Amino acid sequence: MRYGIVVGIMLLFSATIVWDLFKTTTIQAAEWNKKADQVLTEIVPIEPERGKLLADNGSVLAANLQYYVVRIDWFTEGIKTDTLMKDIGPLCDSLAVFDNSMTAAQWRQKLLQDRKTILDAANKPAPGKKPRKNRAYKLFPYMLTHKEYERVRRFPFLCRAKNKNGFYHEKHNRRIKPYGDMAARSIGNVGQNEVSSSIHGHSGLEMALDSLLYGRPGKAKSIQLTNGIVRAESVPAVKGYDITTTINVQLQDIVENELNDMCLETRAEWGTCVLMEVATGEIKAISNLERNKTTGEYIEGVNHAVLGYEPGSVVKTISMMVALEDGVVSDINAPIATGSDWMYAGRNISDRPHGAATRTPREIIETSSNIGMAKLIVKDYGQNPGGFRKRLEEMGFFEPFHSGIGGETTPNFPVLGNKNWDKLSLTRQAYGYATTIPPLYTLAIYNAIANDGKFVRPHLFKKLSREGEPDSIIPVSYIRKQVCSPENAAKLRIMLRDVVWGDHGTARHWVRDSCVEIAGKTGTAFTNAGGQYGVMKRLAFCGFFPYDKPKYSCIVLMLGADRGAGACSGMVVKNIARKMYARGLLGDAPDYATSKKKSKDEGKAAPVLFASMNEYASSNLRSGLNLQAPHTYARPKRIEKGVPNVIGLSIREAIKMLEDAGLIVNFTGTGMVTSQSLPAGSSFKRGQRINLRLRNS
Repeated sequence: MRYGIVVGIMLLFSATIVWDLFKTTTIQAAEWNKKADQVLTEIVPIEPERGKLLADNGSVLAANLQYYVVRIDWFTEGIKTDTLMKDIGPLCDSLAVFDNSMTAAQWRQKLLQDRKTILDAANKPAPGKKPRKNRAYKLFPYMLTHKEYERVRRFPFLCRAKNKNGFYHEKHNRRIKPYGDMAARSIGNVGQNEVSSSIHGHSGLEMALDSLLYGRPGKAKSIQLTNGIVRAESVPAVKGYDITTTINVQLQDIVENELNDMCLETRAEWGTCVLMEVATGEIKAISNLERNKTTGEYIEGVNHAVLGYEPGSVVKTISMMVALEDGVVSDINAPIATGSDWMYAGRNISDRPHGAATRTPREIIETSSNIGMAKLIVKDYGQNPGGFRKRLEEMGFFEPFHSGIGGETTPNFPVLGNKNWDKLSLTRQAYGYATTIPPLYTLAIYNAIANDGKFVRPHLFKKLSREGEPDSIIPVSYIRKQVCSPENAAKLRIMLRDVVWGDHGTARHWVRDSCVEIAGKTGTAFTNAGGQYGVMKRLAFCGFFPYDKPKYSCIVLMLGADRGAGACSGMVVKNIARKMYARGLLGDAPDYATSKKKSKDEGKAAPVLFASMNEYASSNLRSGLNLQAPHTYARPKRIEKGVPNVIGLSIREAIKMLEDAGLIVNFTGTGMVTSQSLPAGSSFKRGQRINLRLRNS
């Protein structure tokens, strides 16, 4: 009976197997074949490698780098306690050298204690809870570069076979900006698309040029092999273009530092600055800084350079261009009746307290006369207020630049009719109100004036390449070949020079400089910030330099600074120009400083050389340049542990040495490093900030 029961159960079990086999292969064959086809025909997208963003000299502004999260699985069966205890000493010595936030003894205590906690949690779970094996012990709280990962995996114990140490890694791609916050807003950010898992640009150049940077996804399909199903590439992914931008790292550094210093000094809410090359329209530097309400520091913020604001008096230059081109003004020295007050369309326009009975067109720009500018435009368009906007439209003023900057907007001029309020709005448009203009558009017109009327298109990228080979070069293009005649451009340059160099120029006290001759225009616009009109002002200066042969145009706009436009925005432009001159970037600058002492042999100022180099190199340089008795900084002694000593080094050498050690570097000034906030040899934590002061700060 027992035998019969056992045989019956076996037969029943066998029959069930046979039935399931028959059901799967015959009755449900179509359904299972459909599922198999779905697996084997499934196409999986392959994410392409995102292209790099490069500076004008080819240095990297943004690129994808592979980072590693390293972990130890303490439940790996091959880990033997005696082997671990044998290697724990050398391992912790290596970890302490790699990451000096803990000593070797502290690393040993941490590793053994963490391992015990994880194993105990699995073997002795809390009452009412299931045993849980945590296989994700993170060795470091941060990700490692490829070079750091290769170094760590050769440490004692970690260099053993994977099944004997439990050591493994996870790869992550990160978009890295080697220059940190420099031009960060203009470069932009990337992130995961909400619809798909692809990584795309969310702001700045990353967004504006995403279709080129992203590349083309590849395809992979499943293939059935004897021991399983694998995915094989069927269509390879195409890497995105590497895009060479117009950004010059050295100029970007100058612009950001000068704007940041002035924002701090004047307690401005925010500031924006754009530096452009006159002949080509290449944007060499762009910075947007906003005050952090908590820390009071300034960080990269909204890209104000491409957003519309009431421009204030910087628009008077554009209005004067229209008056010159229309023939309303032919002689820039002919007087026009202005006065201190003028009633027009039922409203008073005032130039108090600096009004005068008459002003010439030159003086209208020099003294920033609202009445004078309004009268010139009313003379031309008083019977047709909407004609002023149409004239600007003919000049190409409203055409999109497609500069490559994400979020770019165009000027907004309301369409005017013939009512009294339209006529009043016309006067306000003439001197900078009742309209909004992005700073970049104002700069483009001033750039055209410096460029003999050629209205070149501002742009932020100039070359596409893939795998190092140039694919296409973006040529210089024009909104209009001539936005005004060369003769009228020359007249406007004279007027803008008067603003800085004239006896009554609104920027004469702050922008005038003996090294670089700057021409430009100040502009002030009252705002409704904080709900009260006039409490805060937007303060602008737009111009170009050097005056005789303009190479660069520049605009600075600041909100809420505690002084006038010339004293804040104008000073930023002046300081940028002076620093460019000092570094030889304007083609006329000394290569070395001169001392006050006279040379006995030559009877003239003896040069002084500041150099961080060995005696042999210093001697060669002295003899080559015929320098007499130069002062030479000695190279700092090498520090084996703690914060490196960088006093006396150039900023480039100092940054490399400190960042290699794991520090984040901030600095002020130019030249050699003269002091550092963390003493040489002192202990520090990875990621800690160090502030450097340079010689000229």
